[in-house]
Amino acid sequence: MSANDAFHIAVLPGDGIGPEVMKPALDVLHRIEETTPGLKFRFTEAPAGANHYKDTGKSMPDSTIKLCEEADAILLGACGLPAVRYPDNTEIMPQVELRFMFDLYAGVRPCRLVPGAPSPIVDADKHGIDLVVIRESTEGLFASMGKGVVTHDEARETMVITRKTSERLFEFSYRYAERRKARNPDKGTLTCVDKANVFKAFAWFRGLFDEAGKRHPGVKANHLYVDACSAMLVKRPWDFDVMVTENMFGDILSDLTAGLIGGMGMAPSADIGDRHAVFQPCHGTAPDIMGQGKANPTAMILSAALMLDWLADKHEYKPAADAAVRIERAVDKAYANGVRPLDLGGKDGTAAMAKAVLEALE
Repeated sequence: MSANDAFHIAVLPGDGIGPEVMKPALDVLHRIEETTPGLKFRFTEAPAGANHYKDTGKSMPDSTIKLCEEADAILLGACGLPAVRYPDNTEIMPQVELRFMFDLYAGVRPCRLVPGAPSPIVDADKHGIDLVVIRESTEGLFASMGKGVVTHDEARETMVITRKTSERLFEFSYRYAERRKARNPDKGTLTCVDKANVFKAFAWFRGLFDEAGKRHPGVKANHLYVDACSAMLVKRPWDFDVMVTENMFGDILSDLTAGLIGGMGMAPSADIGDRHAVFQPCHGTAPDIMGQGKANPTAMILSAALMLDWLADKHEYKPAADAAVRIERAVDKAYANGVRPLDLGGKDGTAAMAKAVLEALE
């Protein structure tokens, strides 16, 4: 990328509080653009979600899919409404559809305790929490989505794990751990979380993980069963660095780790493939507080930082990486200065939270 190019970002605000948390994230990116020489953005907004399905019968128009195909990255608010469903009674989830559409096999779920944010874990503020769950996002139990068989007597879903996707997932995960170690010598551990003591598929999954590890000797690799991992996470989360796991296990563990740092309003995420990536908060659309200015935009803002870090790595463009660090530090500073969102027991709504982060960027 040259200094004259602009990153083209597809913006899908979505449903419920999605548009409300998207605005602060875009405001932060505009401020970053104004204060970072050579870093430019071009934003194109497009419809997706339950409201669009209600009006048209489709979760996304073809124009949105084409935009996402052509954009450098996709920034997503939150999609879905409990009362709007497909005929099979499943929710409208374009975020999941995009994973399959663009083969976004690596779901990255950072879990970092912002200084001053509450954690249910004793001494978390003293030790700090800074870990990442990498969730395979297109296979596992989710490969059966829409294909399950239900009869009067039983229901069946099928878990699928393939060599092609697992090898790419593990290569991505080892490389991710290497990047963390390069930034912090105390990092650089990768844990494969599975249930290899019960299922042949997970024993095979673990074997592929070990094979990939031979190509990355600088990463300390180990294994944990998912049940033991869950117990350890709620006792000593600071012992963890990067974890990689199957889709359903990752879905559950990433929600657990979000709870360790204050909840979904603090948890950013990315779904990454070889060419495309979607960045969005882990939280849902929260229709109960929609339009009331109560939503916590922290996860959306941190998702924008995650996007910049990915763009920096993909295009070898350091200004974007530096900008990602600036956003994270601004969020930390805002919380250190006393701002607290409503979902963490504070008094600050969406606008106040956004204002605090923007001021901390100065």
